[in-house]
Formats: sequence, structure tokens, C-alpha cells
Amino acid sequence: MIAIEIILVIGALFLVLSVVASKFAARTGIPALLLFLGIGMLAGSDGPGGIHFDYPWLAQAIGVVALVFILFDGGLDTRWDDIRPVLRPGLLLSTVGVGVTALTVGIFADLVLGFTFLEGALLGAIISSTDAAAVLGLLRSKGVQLRGRLKPLLELESGSNDPMAVFLTIGLIQLIVQPDKSPLELIPLFVLQMGLGTLFGLLMGRVMAEALNRLRLEYEGLYPVVTIALVTLTYGVTAALGGNGFLAVYLAALLLGNRVFIHKRSLMRFHVGLAWLLQITMFVTLGLQVYPSRLVPLALEGLLVAAFLIVIARPLSVLVALWPVRMTLREKAFVAWVGLRGAAPIILATFPLLAGIPLADTLFHLVFFIVLASVLLQGTLIVPAAKLLRVYADRPRLSKSPLAFVMDDASIRNDLCEVRVAAGSEVVGQQILDLHLPGGALVVLIGRGKDLVVPNGSTVLEAGDTVLLLAEAPVQEQMRRR
Repeated sequence: MIAIEIILVIGALFLVLSVVASKFAARTGIPALLLFLGIGMLAGSDGPGGIHFDYPWLAQAIGVVALVFILFDGGLDTRWDDIRPVLRPGLLLSTVGVGVTALTVGIFADLVLGFTFLEGALLGAIISSTDAAAVLGLLRSKGVQLRGRLKPLLELESGSNDPMAVFLTIGLIQLIVQPDKSPLELIPLFVLQMGLGTLFGLLMGRVMAEALNRLRLEYEGLYPVVTIALVTLTYGVTAALGGNGFLAVYLAALLLGNRVFIHKRSLMRFHVGLAWLLQITMFVTLGLQVYPSRLVPLALEGLLVAAFLIVIARPLSVLVALWPVRMTLREKAFVAWVGLRGAAPIILATFPLLAGIPLADTLFHLVFFIVLASVLLQGTLIVPAAKLLRVYADRPRLSKSPLAFVMDDASIRNDLCEVRVAAGSEVVGQQILDLHLPGGALVVLIGRGKDLVVPNGSTVLEAGDTVLLLAEAPVQEQMRRR
């Protein structure tokens, strides 16, 4: 029996190493999740750490909980105005795109790897969804600026395609375990999962907003406890009734995030931190579950499937799903490239392990290899691919202010942001009074080197200044361009 002190020390070391790794990843361009997985693998049975961890049920449980809160954080931070124009293509990618990927990979695995079609389709279903943690993390951490509506489209797809992948994975496992079962019997399962997921998601989104605004708790620190309870309740009740809990959580977060509720800013920051904590825990745990020695014999098969997925299956699924959507071929090509696989496929790969399917261990390690290849290749080349396809918007990142600013009044639409004054900008040398800011816009603070300047109308802007601006989104964009 390991002492609790030792467990705490090991857990703390994992967290510290992961935080340091994230800093290294930000500077080198290597996806952080790849380093998190590497830490887990090095600490596992085949690594120098020598920690024996072979508990698929525990890895799955940790992964499901982490994915729930990662999806909640993603939905909470998604603005309805951003995704409304891309709702149709996003849903097509999340449903038709996932189905086409599973089908094409199934045919490839049947013809090339010697799998049965159902086993190949199961592999395709497991790796069919792009991963929210991978896509959202890379796009946001790198500050990738894209033209048009590409960024909200990719974020919507990655946050909403897990339910379809979960449905296909569960359904195909049932067909493999029960050979007499007809594929047509999956239709009621689909209707039940998506119907209940949508219903409970929309319902709980309203319940969350009303609960937060009406509870009037004495201690502000209890509000994060309330959101955690409501998120887990949303997933648990939906899944227990046969619905898709991931869909319910994402929709609830999307609905909540676009409403006004008390302590909104602090709660959103809390869930960002919680998502990072769980993301680190999930990737390290999944890394521990993998035996690197079992990856080597599957290297050739893994590379073949990864290459097929990146070069053929993903582009084909994007072209089919977006066929009725007016987008340029370059935009569709970039959407096809940003089809990163991450934690979601690895978590889904634990389902066959628990179901006792003969090829389950092979599938798990094969999926792990494919995820590594996808993240390493596609993740590190997002910016070069965007520039090559001319969809990269070469503009400075409009960062959020690090200061807490609570806005609980629905009539207030302004937000804080940081705008950096570039050398050669037309505003260099101008007084703030000369900027002629629209009504309601205000320069709150100026960062100048190591100093902070409290501005007034006669304050002159200098090159390199970081201006903390309180304004509506259109004014922020206007000031960024100036």
C-alpha cells in the first residue's frame, strides 16, 4: 500500500513537469498534449518511472470526467454570434464528416490491415472525431489568426463531433459483441442519444443560469461548486437515461455562456483552470496506460492508418460534408488539415478494452500511435499550413485583459482587451483625445515598458505601448487596425 504522502508528491511532480512542459511547448510550437502524454509514458511500466498502471476502467473514468469539463469550458467560451454563421457546416462536419471518416477507415482496415469490416469501422469510429482539447488548445495557445469564419467553424466542429463518435463506437461494439444484432437497431439508439442529449442540454443550460442568478450565496467561493455539481449532474442524468451526456454538457455550456449570470468572469476563469488541470491529468493517465513496447510492432500499421486518415479519409470527409457549403477549396483544405486527434479517440479506445473485444489491446495501442502521429504532424504545422493556403490573417493577437472585470448587467456590452501600439502606427504620437473614440469606449490603462500609466485625454501614445481598452467588440477591432 503506497502512503498518501508519496501519492501527493508524485501527483505534484506530474503537475509541475506538465506546467513546465506547457511553457516549453509554447516556445517551440510542439503541442502541449504531446508532452503530457510523453510524461505519462516515461513514468509508466516501460519507462524509467516504472509505475505499473493497467486499469482501463480508471483511465476511461478519468478521461470521461476530463472531457466533460473540457467540453463545458469550450462551450462556455463560445459566442453564439461567432458560431451562428457556421452552424450548418459545423453540424455537417460533426455528423456526416464523422460518419464518412469511420466508413472510409473501415474499408481501408478491411482491405489493407486484414481486419473485418466491423473491426475496421470500429477503428474508424474511434478516430473519427477531432479532439476539442487538441484543437481548442492549439488554436488559442498559439493565437492563430484565420481569415473569415474558419476559426469558429473549427472550434464548433471539435466541440460538437464527440457525440457522433461516441454513438458510432458504442453501436459498432454492440454489433461485434452481438453478431445477430441488425445495424438497423442502431437507429433508435441514435435518436435516443441525440434527442435526450439535446433536450437535457438546452434544459440544463437554462437551469444553470437561473440557479446561479437566484441562489444569492453568502460566499462567492461556492459558485464554482454549484457549476461543478450542475455539470456533473447534466452528464450523469443524461447518460443514465441513455442520452449522450457529452452533447448535453456542450449545449448547456453554450447556452449558459451566452447569457448573463452572476460572477460570470470569475467562473469562466475558474473553468479554464479546471479544464487545464483535468487535461493534464487525463493525458498523463492515458500515457501511463500505454505500453511503448507494444507500439513498436504496430508502427507500420499505425503509420499506414495515420497517413490514410490525414491524406485521404479526413479530406474526403470534409469535401463530402461541406459539399453544399460555399467555401473556397483552400478553406476546405485547411479544415481538412486541422483534423487533430487527441484524448477523445484514446478514451474511446478504452471502450473495446472493457467490452472484451479480442482485438481491443491492438486497437488501443494502434489508436494511441495514430494520435501521436496526428498531433505531431498536423499540430506542429497548423500555422505553416494556414500561410501556405493563404487563410492566415497576419495581424497581432487581440488578447483578453488579465484584470478581473465583472459585468452582471445585461445592458453592458463592453469588454476589456489589450491592444499593442505597433511601430509606425498612425496613433503613435497622438493624444488619446485625438483618437476620437466612440461613446462608451475608454482607455483604462497603458503599459509602457515596466511602468503602468494612468491615462487622461492629453496622454501621448508611444510605439510599444500596451493599451487596456474598454469597448464593444467592433470598436476593439477598429482600434486594433488603426
